[in-house]
Amino acid sequence: MTKPDVHIYTDGAARGNPGPGGYGIVMEWVGKPYKKEFAQGFKHTTNNRMELLAVTEALKKLKNPGTSVLVFTDSKYVADSVKKGWVFNWEKKGFKDRKNSDLWKDFLIEFRKHKVDFKWIKGHNNHSQNERCDALAVEAIKKSRLLIDNGFRED
Repeated sequence: MTKPDVHIYTDGAARGNPGPGGYGIVMEWVGKPYKKEFAQGFKHTTNNRMELLAVTEALKKLKNPGTSVLVFTDSKYVADSVKKGWVFNWEKKGFKDRKNSDLWKDFLIEFRKHKVDFKWIKGHNNHSQNERCDALAVEAIKKSRLLIDNGFRED
C-alpha cells in the first residue's frame, strides 16, 4: 500500500453486549495538523456492530475517492474479516447466515471507494488515539438521546 493520506482510529463499545452502545472515531490527515473526532450512541446494539459501524462512518466522511487510508482498530472481528478476506467470501455467498450483514454491505460500499488497509492494535494499551476513541464511545453511550440501531436483531 502507498503511504496513507489519512489515519483513522476507531473503537466501539456496548454495555451489556447487547445493550446501549456507541462508537468513537479520530481522523488525522498525515503530515498536517488536521484532526477530527466523531461519536454516536445507540439504545440497543452490540460491541461488534459498533466496531464495524465506526469504520464505515469514518470512511463515509472522506471527501475524495481513492484516498489512501490506514485504519487502526482494536477489533480483531473487523481487522481479520477484511485482512483475511472473510468478508469477501461472505459477500460471494450473499452473507447467508452472517451476523451484521447490513453493516458489512455498507462497509464494502465505502471500502471500495478508497485504498484502505487495516492495522490491529491492542485495546486499552495506552495507545493515545485508541484510548480517545474508547472515551468518545463511552461518552456517546451516556448521552440522553441515543439512536436506534435499526439493523440490530437478536438471534
